[in-house]
Amino acid sequence: MKEWFSFKALAEAKLPGLPHSERRVREFAKRAGWDAFAEKCRPSGQTGGGKQYHISLLPDVARARLRHTITNTLPHRTVEDAKRSHELWSKFNALSQKNKDICKKRLAAVDDVEERISAGAKVVVAVAEAAKVAGVSDRHLFRWRQMLAGVRKHDRLAALSPSLQATSEFAECHPMAWEAIKSDYLRPERPRFSAVVRRVVNAAKKHGWAPIPSERTLRRRLAAEVSRAEQIVMRERKEEAKKLYPAQRRTRSHLHAMQLVNMDGHKLDLFVKLPWKEGKTRVILLGIQDLYSGKIVAWRLTESETWEAVRLVIGDMVEAYGIPDGIYLDNGKAFASKWISGKNVQRFRFKVKREDPMGLLTTLAIETHFTLPYSGQSKPIERAWRDLAEEICRHPSVAGAFTGTNVNDKPENHGSRIIPLADLQSHVALRIEEHNARTDRNTATAKKRSFDAVFAESMAHPATIVRQPSPAQRDLWLLASEGITARKPDGAIHYQGNRYHAPELNQLVGKKLIIRFDPDALYKPIRVYDLDNKLICEARCIDDTGFNTTAAGREHAKARKNYLKAIEDQAAAHRVLSPMELGKLYDDGRRAQAKQQPIKTKVTRLITGNLAHAPEPDAISDDEMANSFSRSLTRMSGVIEFPTGDAVGQPTKKRRAGK
Repeated sequence: MKEWFSFKALAEAKLPGLPHSERRVREFAKRAGWDAFAEKCRPSGQTGGGKQYHISLLPDVARARLRHTITNTLPHRTVEDAKRSHELWSKFNALSQKNKDICKKRLAAVDDVEERISAGAKVVVAVAEAAKVAGVSDRHLFRWRQMLAGVRKHDRLAALSPSLQATSEFAECHPMAWEAIKSDYLRPERPRFSAVVRRVVNAAKKHGWAPIPSERTLRRRLAAEVSRAEQIVMRERKEEAKKLYPAQRRTRSHLHAMQLVNMDGHKLDLFVKLPWKEGKTRVILLGIQDLYSGKIVAWRLTESETWEAVRLVIGDMVEAYGIPDGIYLDNGKAFASKWISGKNVQRFRFKVKREDPMGLLTTLAIETHFTLPYSGQSKPIERAWRDLAEEICRHPSVAGAFTGTNVNDKPENHGSRIIPLADLQSHVALRIEEHNARTDRNTATAKKRSFDAVFAESMAHPATIVRQPSPAQRDLWLLASEGITARKPDGAIHYQGNRYHAPELNQLVGKKLIIRFDPDALYKPIRVYDLDNKLICEARCIDDTGFNTTAAGREHAKARKNYLKAIEDQAAAHRVLSPMELGKLYDDGRRAQAKQQPIKTKVTRLITGNLAHAPEPDAISDDEMANSFSRSLTRMSGVIEFPTGDAVGQPTKKRRAGK
């Protein structure tokens, strides 16, 4: 801190208790006898001479104001000052609490010195008295005061941090041996540290690595240099490493019921008897949960996760409560199937093709979000499966059918019972009903209520708007769909050994179509759509008949006759004009052309010769007339005349040949 000032500096500071001009400050100093204190006066060392006086000569009020101004007011704080302040406090925060207490004692001793100097004591005397009180040497106090020179008041504590030299607390170890220990220990096989040290010690004997400290020392050094997070990342699975980062906490309070849902499947740990399959098997509980309330809004039991089962569960939800705005699914084959999420730009599991049909979720305008499998943060239904698995699989009603969660968790009565599918359906329905109706839920939306109560309250709120399906939309999930090509020559659709036809299919030969049908009743008519889910027609099933069945042949011929007759009637409706009307229309056109004025050439030619005697046409004689008549009768009687004569122009003789 600055302690020496000239008359000019004191005048410019405009301190209380001192005049505000240089001449009057000099007169004030002369009257007070400042020059009598030789130890508090010194040459200024500047051009023009002059003296500087110690701050202790000033009046108390002026001295206090000056100290406050110097300590707290620095007119321009540069980037270097801010950087230095950051470095000082970073160093202070890295100290232990013991060293931080040392800094506080040092600052208290320095403040004591400043107070004594402000009271009028000499610097040497003030330092000696303060050092005696603090129990330190004068040299230490002088050094501490020097450390605070030019330091702001709020940085004084950090500036007194002790200078600690980095010293190693671990015994020396050969560099190659230490690198071998870390490389061997940080492997996915997770070797024990004792085995690693034993292998390195044996290798050190061969390679002459020395020194090698004790195992305990090496453990402490490993813990100090390699953090726990680094050890987990290198030695544990990735799922364990993910736990090092805090999980994301998502709030659902801003939603309403049926705004967002999430769907997933869980394989039940129960032996089940399926009616269509021999032996025992395990089934999958496929369900949909409302994100706002946590209620299970739809579920089904299925032998495997297929797109048909997913379609049926989505249909149950839509028919019961409506169409949600969005749904969260994992990227499994059933959920990412083109029949569920086809033509969705976020579907990354399969290639998106132009001929792919529009999926059920895309058709219903449900925004699809694909999440990570087995991720409780992404799908809260994973948390619900844990509760339901306990209630469903370990319930007394299914005792003996529990398989255990793994091979080491098999109960004593493992495999003693196989529960029928119908009984399991009733059991699961009761457990899910209890799950939704259970009170004292601790979620942010439930607040000690049940999922059912939260869901009902939100659905009844006037601000809750849930889309409802139309009758035409119900076909989208009640019927399965399959992309297929209409065959030549009639456009019939062949599927599962059956043939389906409708007159509208004649125009679609060779085109890709989508059929929707009831998988449990393939004999019923199917609905035919184009690739954009536009309904084309309803095609009925055509049954195959026996080769020698005449009655069926007559029925087929009759149906074909009626079909052709209907086509003829439709085609006849397009013929408005009859052939006679067309002929008359065409003849009228010709007559109109005949009545047109003749076309003459621009250049004409005169007729030459004697125009007074025009030649008359030759008259036929009576003999020629008789001969022509005789020849005509001969031809009619079957007599053929052969001409005679060799030369051209000579008269010929006629011969007759008999029949």
